[in-house]
Amino acid sequence: MTPIVEAPDFPAFWANYVNQGRLDDVIALYHGSAVLMPTFSPHTIKTEEALRGYFTLLSSREHLLVTLHETTLNCLQTGEQTYVVSGIYDFKFSVDDDMLTFPSRFTFVINLGKESPILHHHSSQIPRNLT
Repeated sequence: MTPIVEAPDFPAFWANYVNQGRLDDVIALYHGSAVLMPTFSPHTIKTEEALRGYFTLLSSREHLLVTLHETTLNCLQTGEQTYVVSGIYDFKFSVDDDMLTFPSRFTFVINLGKESPILHHHSSQIPRNLT
């Protein structure tokens, strides 16, 4: 199978689907046994039904936009077509007519030899400094 995108470009590929509101395409990127540790929920997501619920709620946010910090991207090849890609992105959306930004860190474990390449996705808001 030809990879849908090169590993370092995968987060931008994913974000583009999110930004376009292509819910079915976003969900199709997650392998059947994938685990999502989502940015805006305390619950680990392990089923397609839960994925759909999470991304439906997220995509309902007014003016949703995911923006990557390209200089933070790291890509480590761990197998023939398996990679760990991590970095920082911002989620932006409107809450009560205020545009809010949620800086977040992410890690994707992807196998580009699979039709649904995301095996694991961890995303969490960047905590404030303790100092």
